[in-house]
Amino acid sequence: MTKYNELQVTANKSRKRVGRGIAAGGGKTAGRGTKGQGARTGKKLRATFQGGQNPLVRATPKARGFKSLRTPAQVVYLDRLNDLKGTVDNMALYEAGLVATPFHTVKVIARGELTAKITLKVQAASASVIAALQKAGGSFIKTDTPLQKSAKQAEADDKK
Repeated sequence: MTKYNELQVTANKSRKRVGRGIAAGGGKTAGRGTKGQGARTGKKLRATFQGGQNPLVRATPKARGFKSLRTPAQVVYLDRLNDLKGTVDNMALYEAGLVATPFHTVKVIARGELTAKITLKVQAASASVIAALQKAGGSFIKTDTPLQKSAKQAEADDKK
């Protein structure tokens, strides 16, 4: 049995030109069947038309409300930062396994105690976190979300 990734198919198959005579293979009715509305020229029906019955499009309720396209911030709790030292940014949190990706917004939220003296460089932190950082002798610096470099850009940087 052939695997899906081993199929020998062309990417852009040329369309079949129908209605060009019997010998061409798509002659006579040209794939429209015999009589009926679909066989006639000038057939103009909406994609949602279901032969006069109340269409599914009208039967399904409208999606109301609003769906935000903004991705929510990744949350890191304050007590998880005790294991880290020095400057803590998105990359350090990613390497420690506290966030899924370093290229999304990170917000630190208060939970537990902070004992380590760290400089936190992330996109957001709650007011109580900033207070806890200063109490421990550290500081908070708000930074922009780091952008992921494209393969070309990374390759160019490696050559330098």
